[in-house]
Amino acid sequence: MAKTIVLGGCGAVGRIAVKTLANTDRFSEITIGDINIQEARALARELGKSRVSAVKVDALDQAGIKDAIGGHDLVVNCVGPFYKTVMNIAQAAIEAGVDYVDVCDDVDVTINLLEMSKKARQAGITMVIGMGNSPGATNLLAKFASDSLLDETESIDIFHAHGGEPFEGKGVIGHRFHCMSIDIPMYLDGALTHVKFFEKDGIALRQPFDFPILGDNIMVYPYPHPEQVTLPKYLNVNRVTNRGTILPAAYYELTKELCRLGLTDREPVDIDGQKITPYDFAAAYLIRERERILKEANFGSQRGCTSTIVKGIKEGKTLELRFHMASASQALGEGTGIPVAIAAMLMAKGKITKKGIYPPEGCMNPVDFIELVAAVLEKTRGKDSTKSEELIVEIIDENGEKTTMDMLSAAGMVTS
Repeated sequence: MAKTIVLGGCGAVGRIAVKTLANTDRFSEITIGDINIQEARALARELGKSRVSAVKVDALDQAGIKDAIGGHDLVVNCVGPFYKTVMNIAQAAIEAGVDYVDVCDDVDVTINLLEMSKKARQAGITMVIGMGNSPGATNLLAKFASDSLLDETESIDIFHAHGGEPFEGKGVIGHRFHCMSIDIPMYLDGALTHVKFFEKDGIALRQPFDFPILGDNIMVYPYPHPEQVTLPKYLNVNRVTNRGTILPAAYYELTKELCRLGLTDREPVDIDGQKITPYDFAAAYLIRERERILKEANFGSQRGCTSTIVKGIKEGKTLELRFHMASASQALGEGTGIPVAIAAMLMAKGKITKKGIYPPEGCMNPVDFIELVAAVLEKTRGKDSTKSEELIVEIIDENGEKTTMDMLSAAGMVTS
């Protein structure tokens, strides 16, 4: 049986990946790799399984990473922010000759990773990148719709929102600042273009969206996720967009305003003899204010939803397919941690074997993913989980008539 190490295994995403993998019999050994070794050991004890252990790993120490992952068959990388850490870890995996899967959602380093594919092929390993929620499940649902449910695909629009997680750290806030600051790719009118978050072209892409569970008319904003870059390479499509937000809206508005005002600057400012960076102040301020905003909004438990909307032609008629992954009790951690664990399990089963570095749609069978997600959710939550409001497919015909089903039933339309 295979041995795996989950890097960042104590984080919001990595913790869910570890627990999901530990709840299956696919791996003989599961190592929790984290810079916080005490917390990693505590999680291993909490799981109470002899095959789960812990090791200290610094994501910025490439030699240390290579030592830690040696002897394993698979690296599951959940260490963010990825624009800062992923190249070190991916390079270590190539040098160690260990298969790899991550949840990287930073488009700039995704492009850099894909350029390393030849090195991974030469090392004889399989590397799947961006295998979380968005990117990840969104890529596979778009491919499923395009390949199996439509004759022609016109557009893929991805929407996501989440909030209320038990904690947020500087790394998450830094990622949001990064997403608002870089050029944002959008595939529009059959060509890749870039927009800026705070300028006219980016503002034009803002729109309200109705999310199951979360509510209607939630404003979403351009996000620089990898789907807009990778999906057009594998699917014949005219448009791919990605838009999202963080809840409550007041918290995201505050994050936007601090970024717009330039408080992402990491150059220290002297304040009465003390050196403080605007970024450090902004991150600390947001962490403090988030708690106040959550309480004032009476937000309640964490929740989230990702919706993938695919439009096209079937038998000469227009068809719109809406895939919703929603939860009233979980958000970022579960929505991202479960998909990457599913990918790890599929790799262990020999279902993903293409050598090199690929996005999910470049090397995975969407039906394999959907069926295994259903099996994992049924095992952890009961038989009704895959038919609940969490995994929804809406099929809307040219007359506006809507048919609703669960994702496993939609997959059955293809496999039966």
